[in-house]
Amino acid sequence: MTLTRTFATAGRVLTQIRHDPRTIGLLLVVPSLLIGLVAWMFTDTDVFADIGPAMLALFPFVVMFLVTSIATLRERRSGTLERLFSLPLGKGDFILGYAFAFGLLAVFQTAIAVSFAVWVCGLEISGSIWLLFAVTVADALLGTALGLLASAFARTEFQVVQFMPLLVFPQILLGGIFLPTDQLPEGLEAISGWLPLTYAIEALTAVADDSEDAAWIASKLLVVVAWIVGSIVLGSITLRRRTP
Repeated sequence: MTLTRTFATAGRVLTQIRHDPRTIGLLLVVPSLLIGLVAWMFTDTDVFADIGPAMLALFPFVVMFLVTSIATLRERRSGTLERLFSLPLGKGDFILGYAFAFGLLAVFQTAIAVSFAVWVCGLEISGSIWLLFAVTVADALLGTALGLLASAFARTEFQVVQFMPLLVFPQILLGGIFLPTDQLPEGLEAISGWLPLTYAIEALTAVADDSEDAAWIASKLLVVVAWIVGSIVLGSITLRRRTP
């Protein structure tokens, strides 16, 4: 694995996406539109102030998971991946290249979503806006990493969607969006503690409320980063050259 090959892969992916305006719109615009829809639904109430940080965690995470997993799977199904591996390109180069490419897109996505939520939708942030941005970027990268992991196991786009009930929906239900995690039944609270989106939501909520110090937020962020690294490593190990 070399940085030259990794960055070459990232450049190729970004070039492909640049010529696909629908994917660009899905990545950069749709999360902000969904956040705006939620804010509009709860106009003249305090609900958006409570759930707004969780929405910053939810929508970029889900969008990055879907786009990354399907885009990576298409490389394998089309035979592109097999041709690339006939060159001096390793699995790690491929996975990291995709992670870098979509990670860069996640930064732009997050900048747009955070700016829209704060300055258009009126989400009040008591803590550092830069810390909020950093945690949201990590959350979007988590969606990217789990998408890469799912694509390594899936054979079709439909199977990628089938991974959502396994990898995405439990995190949405148990992450603290609908009910604080400390109010969940004991068994579900234990499960919630193993899910990375829970830590992202808790960190974003703490930043928005300025209710915890930087060290506490950093501890939550480290869990998310550990999941990102673990998913990328496992995805590179299990990636198949071709879908049978």
